Amino acid sequence: MGVKDIDQASGGTYFKPADWNALINDPEVTLIDTRNDYESSIGSFAHAIHPNTSSFREFPAFVKRNLDPQKHRKVAMFCTGGKRCEKSTACLKQQGFNQVYHLQGGVLKYLEEGPQNESLRQGECFVFDNRVSINHALEKGSYDQCHACRLPITETNKASVQYQQGVSCPACFDNKSDVERDHFGKREKQVQLVESAISARKSPAGRKIANHSN
Repeated sequence: MGVKDIDQASGGTYFKPADWNALINDPEVTLIDTRNDYESSIGSFAHAIHPNTSSFREFPAFVKRNLDPQKHRKVAMFCTGGKRCEKSTACLKQQGFNQVYHLQGGVLKYLEEGPQNESLRQGECFVFDNRVSINHALEKGSYDQCHACRLPITETNKASVQYQQGVSCPACFDNKSDVERDHFGKREKQVQLVESAISARKSPAGRKIANHSN
C-alpha cells in the first residue's frame, strides 16, 4: 500500500458475513469498496463508495482527500478475500478513525455463506484466476478478460473492432502503441501454439503417440 509503519494487528473490527447486511444497512455507516476500479466495475454492494483506484497504493491518498474522522464516524470496508481490508482498516485507524469495520473473509465468504435471496451484492465478483468473475453461487460468471490489459470484458466488448484476442480491447486500444500491440500479438500466437499442443496430447491419438514413445 506504500505506507510505512502500518500495523495490521491494529486494524478494524471483523464482521461475519451473517451480520454484514445489518451493519451496512445502518444509515450512519459509510461503506467503502477497497478494490480497484476494474474489480468494482462489474459488481459491488449497493451504495458503496468506489475510490476508483487503479492500484491499492492510491488508496491512502483517497482516504486523505475524501474521508474525515469527524464526519465519517462509522466506516465499513470490504474486498475480495478480506486480506486487503486488514491493511486498509489499519490505515484508517492510523489516521484517527475509531469505528472501522471490515467483512471477514471478504466478498467470497459472503457469497459462500449468505443466502442468495438475502444478498445485497449487485453484479458479479472479479476473481484473480481463469474464471475472471463469479456469480453468487460461486460459479464462473459472464466476463472474459483482455489478456493485454487484464481488464474484464463482455461479449459486446469482444464484438468491437478494437478487440483482438490477447492484443487489445476497447478499454486499452488507445493506450497501446503499435510496438506494444505487435508484442502482444506475438505473445498470443505463442500461447495458442502451447494450448494447441496441450490439446493434441490430451486427444486419444495424442495419448496413443505419447504412450508409444514411452
